Amino acid sequence: MTTDRRAFLASSALAATGILTETSRGYAANDVLQIGLIGVGGRCRHLVKSFAGLPNVKITAVCDVWDQNLAEAQKIADPKAFATKQHEELLNRKDVDAVLIASPDHWHVPLTIDAVKAGKDVYVEKPLTHELSEGKAIIAAQNESKRVVQVGTQQRSMTHIVKAYELLKAGTIGKVHKVHCTWNRNAARAGRFKDMLDPKTVDWKRFLGTAKPQEFDAYRFRQWRWFWDFGGGIFTDLMVHWIDVVHWFLDLDHPATASSIGDFYSAKDVWETPDTVQTLLRYPDKEVQVYFEGTFSNNRNGSMVEFMGTEGTLYMDRGRYEIIPDRDKKKPEPSSLILGTDQRKGLDFYDKPDGELLHLLNWVECVRDRSKKVTCPVEAGVGAASAAHLANQSLKTGQVAVWKA
Repeated sequence: MTTDRRAFLASSALAATGILTETSRGYAANDVLQIGLIGVGGRCRHLVKSFAGLPNVKITAVCDVWDQNLAEAQKIADPKAFATKQHEELLNRKDVDAVLIASPDHWHVPLTIDAVKAGKDVYVEKPLTHELSEGKAIIAAQNESKRVVQVGTQQRSMTHIVKAYELLKAGTIGKVHKVHCTWNRNAARAGRFKDMLDPKTVDWKRFLGTAKPQEFDAYRFRQWRWFWDFGGGIFTDLMVHWIDVVHWFLDLDHPATASSIGDFYSAKDVWETPDTVQTLLRYPDKEVQVYFEGTFSNNRNGSMVEFMGTEGTLYMDRGRYEIIPDRDKKKPEPSSLILGTDQRKGLDFYDKPDGELLHLLNWVECVRDRSKKVTCPVEAGVGAASAAHLANQSLKTGQVAVWKA
């Protein structure tokens, strides 16, 4: 197992360095790729840490609605980088070839459409859409513009998950009919805190975008994921990661139905979206059920997915996979690949593999050589988000949500 693991990691590393070769299309490997950042909060600045591993990439422009974020972004960008609160100004610049979008969810599709229409390639954070109706528009914009768009579900680029995909496709665990996903955290941060943020430093109207008019609220501005106008709660923020993997592994597009429940145990009267949720997604055409649970009151299982096959189970988190034979089955043989140095299961993050770097490398490689395909295209992003939106529909109505073409 140790020898296999070393060989696998070595081959993965060699594959990643393919970006350094000269290409006949797009930007040559020795051309500087000029990147603009739109939405430069914590997630964006986390992604930018991986830029050191991207050859010949330079941040030439930054955009955010908050002065503090702009100031922080300018520290990590080129000293001469252009800074603005208006994304249109950034997209009009000739020294911006591509953009990384890490805005709140309700801005993902509008910003991506504006970017591809401006001739920019795009890396956009998940969930790609904020509501089901946006899916058709973003797919059309990508296809009409012929720009390279990568959706930021980086698990598709993690080496152990790629290997697990190959094992599942080889029939190692038999036919999969049921999948169990979790994203459980035990976090006391759900309480409403006093934020001394000066509203004069925020372009609140631009932040709202298409959301309904409302008074400035510093808490909502900083914790937008848990308010319907800007995010979609646990289903869109966390479940989407694993649902994207499930769709990829099992060739799924969207669920036919979703049955959800949600409650408030740690964020009552603070968040709009429940802090404890469950949903059952059905894909009858593929004979698959997917069950997801998430909470902020207990971290049992943490973040993980289990594909339950007729011969065995494939367990994965962000640092490992394990093949577990079904009871009384002689095959498959138990096996595992553990990359993270922290041996605990189900953590939100591991030091290895560096999924963000690998996912960004794939995007940049496809920008340089446009004959290649991104790991997570727009269609996949729309499909994964659709599962979360259907789950939220059921949550809000208290009824089974049914997919409508």
